[in-house]
Amino acid sequence: MASDYPRRIVLGIGNPDRGDDAAGQAVVRLLRGMLPLDIEVAAQDGEATAVLSRLGGFSEAFLVDACASGLPCGTVQRFDVSMAPLPRDAFGPSTHGFGLAEAIELGRVLGQLPPRCVVYAIEEGSFETGAPMSRPVVLAVADVAGCLRAEIEGEGGSGG
Repeated sequence: MASDYPRRIVLGIGNPDRGDDAAGQAVVRLLRGMLPLDIEVAAQDGEATAVLSRLGGFSEAFLVDACASGLPCGTVQRFDVSMAPLPRDAFGPSTHGFGLAEAIELGRVLGQLPPRCVVYAIEEGSFETGAPMSRPVVLAVADVAGCLRAEIEGEGGSGG
């Protein structure tokens, strides 16, 4: 069935069993049921080809993932990857193998990247298996959820 509005997605990326790598999926858990109905909210483990295939058919995508760029734990960065590549030094090497930066660039080359694609990156402290998220990342998760909600609601929707 065709929709009267553009298809948009918020995709939380990460592994909930690896400390701060759970950040992306934690953001989408907070956002479920809080966004306009034309926004799909989903979680993904971060395998690059699965992330890329998940973006197919959307006009806008908002991705949330943990990163390791050397900034203080809990720092949030926002990248409009429809305008420029994602900095590889922030997203590689990945705990997911082939990283998010490579997936985005592959999507760009193949023409599969949504016309508008934004990445929110939360600086990690630890990806230790079995560890909980660190306090700075927990706080950043709430901040990113609020920022995403404001960004999405500020763009599109007059509700209704």
